[in-house]
Formats: sequence, C-alpha cells, structure tokens
Amino acid sequence: LYTCSYAVRAVARVELGRVHTVGPLEGLWYADDLGVFTARDKDAWAWTMMIWQPDWVTEDMVASAVETVTRRKPHVAVDRVRLEEFAEGPAVQTLHVGPYDAEGPVIARMHEEAITGRGLIASGHHHEIYLSDARKTEPARLRTILRQPVASAAEQ
Repeated sequence: LYTCSYAVRAVARVELGRVHTVGPLEGLWYADDLGVFTARDKDAWAWTMMIWQPDWVTEDMVASAVETVTRRKPHVAVDRVRLEEFAEGPAVQTLHVGPYDAEGPVIARMHEEAITGRGLIASGHHHEIYLSDARKTEPARLRTILRQPVASAAEQ
C-alpha cells in the first residue's frame, strides 16, 4: 500500500502539480466473535488495510500508479489495491501507546466501559490507525489510534 500510495503521490505531482502527504496505514479488523480480539486469536481475524487518499485522487490516477508499480517492482502485490470511499460515522476512540499485542485490555475497556457505559453498541469494524512505523519504533513506544464505530443502543 505504501508503494502504491507514493506512486499515486508522484502521479498527482505530474498530472495536477499537487503534492500531498502519504497518510498512515490503517486497518479494519473484524470477526464473527469479537472475543477473538481480546484473546488475540489472530488466525480468526479478517481485515482490510488502507491508506487515506485526498478527495481529488481519481480511479485513473490509481490505475496509472498501479501500472507503474507493476512495471518497476513486479514483486509488489498490487492486484487487490483499489480506490474506495469510506465513511465511518460516530466512533469511540483512544490512543494506545505500546505493543500491538497489549491492545486487548484497552479494546475490552472500550467495549465494556466506554461503549456500553454510554448506552451505545458497536456498529462497524474495529479500526486502527498506525501512527508509528513498526520497523523503526520500539514496541513500547508504538502509537496506535484504536477506534470502534458506534450507534445508539436505544435505536437498535
């Protein structure tokens, strides 16, 4: 995704004269049983990874970027890259500092206290935004926004 996002940035610079900052990696995590997240049963997780693109990035720009990546770096898997709109709505979120495997208790508190305690229910996929580069940051200093979309329990 980073390879394609930087290629999109290059296309935007050439075609539109616009340069934007490539956003952080984000992940949508989901499973039939939400308990697999707090238990850290990663084999039971399903996921979608994404990187935000500016509103003015078009399907044609992404296709051009993917074509360039395919030609220059044939080992990079780009066959599932797509440009798609994403809207999440109201959410409960917190900043987690520490290793990814230490998120379980924080997520449990989000669901048991912050969501249920406010008369809300989880209404979408668990969403994480990775503010740190895991290749360059020691695990204890990783910064991740943990986000859970919500809806009013009374309206369900």
